[in-house]
Amino acid sequence: MHYHIHAVDPKAHLFEVTFTLKNANPSQIFSLPAWLPGSYMIRDFAKNIIEIDAKENLQSLAVTQLDKQTWQLNNQGSDITLCYQIYAWDLSVRTAHLDTNHGFFNGSSVFLAANGLESQPHTVTMAKPALAELAHWTLATSMTRASGEQFSFGDFSAENYDDLIDHPVEMGELTVETFFAAGVPHDIVLSGKHRANMARLAKDLQAICEYQINLFGTPAPFKRYVFMTTVLDNGFGGLEHKASTALMCSRNDLPLSLDAPVDKGYRTYLSLCSHEYFHSWNVKRIKPAEFTPFDLSQESYTSQLWAYEGITSYYDDLITFKSQCIDEKGYLTLLSQIMTRVYRGEGRFKQTLKQSSFNAWTKFYKQDENAANAIVSYYTKGALFALYVDLTIRIETQGKYSLDDVMRTLWQQYGLTGVGTESSSHQQIVEALLNRPCDDIFTYLDNTDDLPLKELLAQVGVNMSLRTCEGVTDLGGAGATGYNIGFGAKTKAESLGLKILTVSQHSPAHQAGLSAGDLLIAADHLQVTSQFEQQLQSRTLGEQITLHWFRRDELMQGTLTISEAALDTISLSIIDATKTQLWLG
Repeated sequence: MHYHIHAVDPKAHLFEVTFTLKNANPSQIFSLPAWLPGSYMIRDFAKNIIEIDAKENLQSLAVTQLDKQTWQLNNQGSDITLCYQIYAWDLSVRTAHLDTNHGFFNGSSVFLAANGLESQPHTVTMAKPALAELAHWTLATSMTRASGEQFSFGDFSAENYDDLIDHPVEMGELTVETFFAAGVPHDIVLSGKHRANMARLAKDLQAICEYQINLFGTPAPFKRYVFMTTVLDNGFGGLEHKASTALMCSRNDLPLSLDAPVDKGYRTYLSLCSHEYFHSWNVKRIKPAEFTPFDLSQESYTSQLWAYEGITSYYDDLITFKSQCIDEKGYLTLLSQIMTRVYRGEGRFKQTLKQSSFNAWTKFYKQDENAANAIVSYYTKGALFALYVDLTIRIETQGKYSLDDVMRTLWQQYGLTGVGTESSSHQQIVEALLNRPCDDIFTYLDNTDDLPLKELLAQVGVNMSLRTCEGVTDLGGAGATGYNIGFGAKTKAESLGLKILTVSQHSPAHQAGLSAGDLLIAADHLQVTSQFEQQLQSRTLGEQITLHWFRRDELMQGTLTISEAALDTISLSIIDATKTQLWLG
């Protein structure tokens, strides 16, 4: 079966696909996935299909839609051709986007599957855009090339449908840099206006990639890898694939010189690359039994996402440090911020890590303004659980083993064999390393208790302290003292006051009656500004002030009681560098 795809009308954001299928089944059924691996939410990609025309032996065929993403032909079983257009205007890493600046798509949003024939080889012709002024565009993908020079349009092949949709495609005016990690070529591809120093990107990503390949063991599980990044004025995102990753970043996140310091933005970008690259092993090949194989027609539930996103979220920053891209202080700052994100949410007392994993489809991927009060992230708390397991193994075995050994065992037993992990698989491996039952460790997957990290960190020479927050820019870490008076709401400055974005349960803002969406305009009959929280610090505990705010078009009033700020912000600092070697050495 063969697909032909080209950007038929970039100004209207339209890709056109022609799908030729020889020896089709009688009454052949076609479908498009409802979601794609790595993004656990029903996306309904089929909503972007614009009419489907079908022919058999050059004669038009009737097409009957069976449901939102499935169609059936009235064919006799011979060669058939489908032609359809895809509206591509989702600027994300998940779907498809096309204009005169660039084009991008995941196969799951553009390639219809021929049901029952998914295991057969698939081929694709990717043609240049129809507009003559875009004839200079080049193309990047990790899909196996059958014709054409590297980064040109041409013919490609895939082993089966799952392989076909696991290689996203970027096209446009691309900047490319290539480096080798453990002998494997890696391409960095940037799309969008930027001034990035490509040699610096290659140097740092090479260090990160080589560390990860060596962690799991050579050879790498791919023959070539592609980092594809859409550069925007303000953007962030990533999605893993078997031999590539699709990323989005702000152009301010990229380094401008070979010796530029690693600032906050670049540190974030490197961690993002590290995260998605680690997924090449942990979820693309080592994966839950529920994902072996994937059912892309509907939700596929698993309680194991804490292991696949949480462990990956632990390693992304850690490997950025271990590969010497950031220093020890920078790493502890990142870890402090992850811990702070967990500790600032009341939801950690209401949802377990397994529940968080299972309910990713609704509660995590469809978060509302109350999410911090109701759920916990399997990314962030999962990362803390991974830290807990790693420290426990290191301390109990005096450094003989670590979480690295768990990951290597997972790779050997599950990644290389294609067998999916069960809910007990990780615990069984840890028990083998520690030579004891580990219910005391893994019980934290099923309860909502805070992890006993302070004691473990102290044993590796790191002090973990809780302090108050110092305003909206304080994400955690050392260097801030925190406010004495708390408010308990995230806000955004507006011309007439402060827009309430979220309200923490049990906080002074909650008790005063404020809700997300309110526009706070006055405190004690004076207009509030962006300095409101700082101004509260001069108040006396127990004092009460009158607030006025608009909820929709109604003026409302409440009383704010001046209260102590919550201890919800983490600071980490080294107190014994000798002990720290057991973990960070």
